[in-house]
Amino acid sequence: MNISTVTELDVRAIPPQDRHARIFDKLDALQGDECLQIVNDHDPVPLRLQLESRAPGQYQWVYLQSGPEHWRIQISRMNAGGQAKAEDSCCSGGACCG
Repeated sequence: MNISTVTELDVRAIPPQDRHARIFDKLDALQGDECLQIVNDHDPVPLRLQLESRAPGQYQWVYLQSGPEHWRIQISRMNAGGQAKAEDSCCSGGACCG
């Protein structure tokens, strides 16, 4: 299965108190051939910890850009075997590499 849809969410314009809820809404709606890329003004470590606490092992987290002014993270659902559902991930040059 290839990734066919990349949803980008630039959270810098979202009030800080609303960011995680908006991101989780997008993640919950992901289908197997989709991924979410978030753009942030800082390393979203608290989000990653919350995601792992909420859904351990269910998502793959890949840094596409790590500062200093903004961070871009790709998040994809994992299948039961611990692999990203899409065979064509960013690490293999797939559509989410943007």
